[in-house]
This record gives sequence, structure tokens and C-alpha cells, in this order.
Amino acid sequence: MNTQVLIGIAIPFIGTSLGAAMVFLLRRQISGGLQRVLTGFAAGVMVAASFWSLLQPALEESTAMGTWAFIPAAVGFLVGIGFLLLLDIIIPHMHMDKQEEGPRSGLRRTTKLILAVTLHNVPEGMAVGVVYAGWVSEQAGISAAGALALALGIAIQNFPEGAIVSMPLRAEGMKKGKTFLYGVLSGVVEPVAAVVTILAAGVIIPVLPYLLAFAAGAMMYVVVEELIPEMSAGEHTNSGTIAFALGFVLMMVLDVTLG
Repeated sequence: MNTQVLIGIAIPFIGTSLGAAMVFLLRRQISGGLQRVLTGFAAGVMVAASFWSLLQPALEESTAMGTWAFIPAAVGFLVGIGFLLLLDIIIPHMHMDKQEEGPRSGLRRTTKLILAVTLHNVPEGMAVGVVYAGWVSEQAGISAAGALALALGIAIQNFPEGAIVSMPLRAEGMKKGKTFLYGVLSGVVEPVAAVVTILAAGVIIPVLPYLLAFAAGAMMYVVVEELIPEMSAGEHTNSGTIAFALGFVLMMVLDVTLG
């Protein structure tokens, strides 16, 4: 695994860690308005990344199938949605938009919040791993710059997610160092998922279009199920919509420019 790949899979984790570090700079609690902005921005980045960095390469890789070229992207996308839906059902966690709980369990509220963000990070880590596996194998027309664009985009949207974990824990009275640690730990799953995906490249490459679309579907599930409801909660939600647009455009620019 070369240096470029290692840097690429570390970048999203760094984004989460920097977001969690906001607990040392901000007040004890993030306002509802700021949380809507951060969540809307993250949602915009994820939607753009899902198309330009994942679905588009999946479609391009399948062009040899002619009129059936849509099948890998369609199948992979739907399976990705189904996979996250299954995880959402079986893993007890807190829905971030209304502070609702998932399946009843004895887990503490803080644990469920961490599990919620960790669940979000699973498809993002897989997406980075799939793209870098495609680049290393020279498949799907993925360039090193294109893979880096996805890693940077996910890191940018991970920044607010790290803060969304650490700040509420701080508001409940937890010490800053501990809240920072929990925020960092919520992002550990990303490099782990990316490394596992890359190591399985020999199996992955033949079904790369399906896996690219799978990662896109999983990310879109997070956007629709969690991020959009949260950015639209409460009154005066235009700020979340504007932030969504800015995040989308930034990721589009990154992917088109670097890719």
C-alpha cells in the first residue's frame, strides 16, 4: 500500500478529529442554527460525492454493457440503501434530527449518539477504499487526483460530524479531553473500512461498478434518513438549504478540478 493511498485514507479521519477538536474552542453547546448549517453543508458534499466520485465512474466502467450499462449502478445503489437500512434497524443508535432512539436497549444516550455518527462513517470509509482500489488497479478511469478529491470532500463533511459528536457530550458535562476522544473514535471506522476494502481489491475489481454504486447508495441513505431531516428541523431552515448548496458546489468543484 503506497504512501498516496495511506494519505488518502487518513484524510477523512483527520477531518473527523479536527471537528471533534472544536470542543476546545467553542462553547459547551452548538446552537440549533449552527448545527443545521453544518449538517446541510455535510449533506451537500455527500450528495455531490455520491454522483461525481462514485456513480459516474460506475456508469463509465459499465459502458461495454451497452444499453444495459445502468444495471451495475442501479443494483449497487439499491443494495447500498438496503445495507444501511439493515444496519439502521439492528444497531441501537440515536437519530440525530429529533434525538429519537432506535431500537430499545440499555445503552446510554451518549453511546447511541456515537454509534449514530459511527454508522454514518461506514459507507464513507468504504467509498474511499473502493475508489483507491480502483485507482491502484487502473480501473474505472479513476485518477489519483480524483480519489484525493473524494477523500478531501469526505474530510470536509466529517468536520461537522466530529463536532456534532463532541459538543453535545460536552454540553452534558463530560470533560473536554474525553469528549474529544469519543469524537475521534467515531471516525476510526473510516480508515479501517477503507483498508479492508483495499486489501480485498482482488475480489473487488471484477465487481467494481457495483461497489462504487453500493457506496453511493449507502451515503445517500445517510443523507436522506439523517442529514436532511436534521438540517430542516425547526424554523428558518433556509440556512441549512444554503449550506447544502455550498457543500454540493464545493465537492463538485473539487471533483471536476482534481478528477
